[in-house]
Amino acid sequence: MKKEILAKIKEYDTIIVHRHVRPDPDAFGSQCGLAELLKASFPNKRIFVAGEDEPSLDFMYKMDDIQDDMYEGALVIVCDTANVDRICDQRYKTGDFIIKIDHHPNEDPYGDMLWVDTNASSVSEMIYEFYLAGKEDGLQMTDEAARLIYAGIVGDTGRFLFPSTTKKTFKYASELIEYHFSPTDIYNEMYKMKRSVATLNGYVLQNFLMKESGAAYISLTKELLQQFSVTASEASQLVGSLGNIEGVKAWVFFVEEDNQIRVRLRSKGPVINELAKKYNGGGHPMASGATIYQWEDAEKVVEDLDFLCINY
Repeated sequence: MKKEILAKIKEYDTIIVHRHVRPDPDAFGSQCGLAELLKASFPNKRIFVAGEDEPSLDFMYKMDDIQDDMYEGALVIVCDTANVDRICDQRYKTGDFIIKIDHHPNEDPYGDMLWVDTNASSVSEMIYEFYLAGKEDGLQMTDEAARLIYAGIVGDTGRFLFPSTTKKTFKYASELIEYHFSPTDIYNEMYKMKRSVATLNGYVLQNFLMKESGAAYISLTKELLQQFSVTASEASQLVGSLGNIEGVKAWVFFVEEDNQIRVRLRSKGPVINELAKKYNGGGHPMASGATIYQWEDAEKVVEDLDFLCINY
């Protein structure tokens, strides 16, 4: 499949790379790392990255301003996005040919060509693997591409702590840091926290609830976020904070936005992605997300999570 993707890339003069809404470092790392890889390898092609900018990831990359007519006859590559509803910038569908590159369960097999590897720690890891497969056929790595890919791997593995981290992940990371960039700068930028967010984290640690089963949860309403001067996006930085607490098997953050409640699920054992699917979501076995629209449904999510932990 990697060879087929490279062959398809060689056919097009314009390539536009997309990723999912509310991006994380892997979304940026895979999307922008691939773009930098292709720019270096094919200097005569027009390569763009599409989507809204994310202020917390400005240290990684800035999105391009793309006109509608640029999609005409273009190859579109969508990175790190499990389903079409989550693709940032729906103009992707106006391209000539669509390639999906992802590591989530392939519940929505969109696109004309698909490369899905659920065993990969991140799509950034897959992009580096794509480079390795194609370097004898013209692919060239750069310091900037390596920085972006490395940052994406770090983000989706939780600094190599998550179970998705494999020997291959460490091998690729060790090869990437041979390029000229500062891993320390990446860590500092990726994990720095505003004082307001740190204060909210104190509230979370003091006010989360936990069932006897090991299911933990916290609800962050719009009013609470306003009280702490924290956005819903910033609050999502804290999702991992309950994972270090003794006795917690799985946990959920409810983060209220304008007209919906984001459900952030994490686990240290019980498989949670089927639970996420029940509530308009999905994801990985140990890290998933969903969406609900009323607080009564939050109680149902907690009940379901409690059941999973009881039976784990």
